[in-house]
Amino acid sequence: MKALSDTWFAEGFIDFELKKYTLLAYLQEINRYFNENKLYPQLGDVIFHYNNLVAFRDNKQFLQQHFPKRLTAVNMERLQLLYEQMIADDELMEELENILQYALQKMNGTIKEGTEIYEFVEDKLNITPVGLIPLDIQEGYMLLCDGRFSDTRVYRYRLTIFERHDEKYRGIHTDFINTYTRSLTQTYSGIKRDLIRHRKDLPNPAVYTVETDLTFPVEETLLPVAKRCLVKYISTGAA
Repeated sequence: MKALSDTWFAEGFIDFELKKYTLLAYLQEINRYFNENKLYPQLGDVIFHYNNLVAFRDNKQFLQQHFPKRLTAVNMERLQLLYEQMIADDELMEELENILQYALQKMNGTIKEGTEIYEFVEDKLNITPVGLIPLDIQEGYMLLCDGRFSDTRVYRYRLTIFERHDEKYRGIHTDFINTYTRSLTQTYSGIKRDLIRHRKDLPNPAVYTVETDLTFPVEETLLPVAKRCLVKYISTGAA
């Protein structure tokens, strides 16, 4: 995917037509992935850039606090310098405001398209615990089965907590373990027993199945959505 730099709107010559071309080329490629039902990392990337623009537009005095941490000191210095130029140059300020307004509108439309795909997939996922769930559910296994119904992909998961802007969020880390071929004898309970037998460090794991009739791309769509849905499922106490 053609990458968009973190501070693309502030780099080089601040010209509406030039930045418009850069943005539309980027969004065209994002939409190409969406048309193939591939959400990630594209959806996360365009949301990141959207939030950058909002932070730049609305938090002029708090750039260091509000911009995502992946921005370097060089990028931060460039943005601070741009503000100083804006204050001294009404024409530059107007041009940049036009760029921000246009980019936010276009990105919002693309994010909406990606979100609609996400919500469609989310609605088609069914999460079910396998057997009894232990008290400790911070670590366990997720069994993912899509509309082909031929294989079950097994991932070990670990819930994490991270802080951002004085708020705590729950995340999830997964490692692919194995693929089991579905059969009358290879049930979800059978997979759980096999995992316990061969992985002694989790003698009593929490195990959840995530099933769907969809055959969307696994790595780019089904797995990322399944992970987020499992976090929500566990966090809301549905387990």
